[in-house]
Amino acid sequence: MKHIYGEYDGREFANPDSLFSYDQIMDFVLDYGDKALEALERLHETNPELLEKLMQEGLLEKVAGRMRLTPRAISSMQRKALMEIFANLPRGSREGHPTLAAGAGDDRLESTKPYAFGDPISELDMNQSLRNAMTRNVSTSRVVGVPIQFNERDLELHLVEGTTSCSLCILIDMSGSMMRHGRFLAAKKVAMALTALVRQRYPQDTIDIVGFYSTATRISEQQLPLLMPKPVSTHDYEIRVRIPLAQAARTHQHFTNLQLALQMGRRILTSRPAEQKMMFIITDGQPTAHVEADILHLIYPPEQVTALATLREALLCARAQIRVATFALIEDYWGMEWVEFVDQLTRLCRGVAFYCASDDLGSCVMESYLSGKKNKAYMT
Repeated sequence: MKHIYGEYDGREFANPDSLFSYDQIMDFVLDYGDKALEALERLHETNPELLEKLMQEGLLEKVAGRMRLTPRAISSMQRKALMEIFANLPRGSREGHPTLAAGAGDDRLESTKPYAFGDPISELDMNQSLRNAMTRNVSTSRVVGVPIQFNERDLELHLVEGTTSCSLCILIDMSGSMMRHGRFLAAKKVAMALTALVRQRYPQDTIDIVGFYSTATRISEQQLPLLMPKPVSTHDYEIRVRIPLAQAARTHQHFTNLQLALQMGRRILTSRPAEQKMMFIITDGQPTAHVEADILHLIYPPEQVTALATLREALLCARAQIRVATFALIEDYWGMEWVEFVDQLTRLCRGVAFYCASDDLGSCVMESYLSGKKNKAYMT
């Protein structure tokens, strides 16, 4: 029998007798991933009525002899995550990607601008344009005639806070340490909430998810609720592993390969036609894995060679005009080296960095996404 040990968070482990509400079942699945589905499959022996009820309600379905979440269940989980995060957002947060431009948009601003050829006349400020024409007529003939004569220089347009199409790629750390303090659960909920937001409110936007551990992989919307961090497979104080990348599945999986994640995210975003491209990194520590010439290097404690390989890939993201935001989870933060790495990454990409606890991750990520091109200070 295989045993897996983890830090006890004080919550009672859900049992079949308590799995009668939809929210409890979905929280159970989010907390334990595939293990939760395996436990639900065993309900056939202990509580077949409950399992049948879940299937009748369209939350679970059996495919090739195995239980899986239905699209309805996944959509409901996404909406619930979105509602939880929006409930904690501070008042006044914008629900859009703002850019100052004359033209069709969401909200008019108090300022105006002179008309230029090609500007849409739908945002014409008639009051200001009329005043300009009357002032010009009085200055030239000292009489305002009827009808009032306009020329192009009289016209002014409202400035509006518009929205641009945006392609977002979320890089989620799946290393072993993400199991602590509810970090990975918070990251999953954020990704699911953003997926729901894009589908409901910004259909012109796209969202992709990449999980990174000793390597990196693209994650589908259906896989995300069942995803879990990679279990720690060794507790050696010092680790140096070199293995061909094609054989990476044969070695430890719980390391942090941000280099490959950045590379995969950059390739995804460069294929997107959106006006604005953003990359969110959710992580809790320094990179401990990188690739050189198709050789995977796992190094712990972290070394400069891995940081430099990661920063080189980050520079390529910056050159591809990708806005990078790093969300550093700090519940048990203790090393200055990590701060220095995030600082270097932020300055190199001219991006932004947030140091936050898991409970604040949702608000930080959502506000950053909704603010779009909002100017933020970065360390220099």
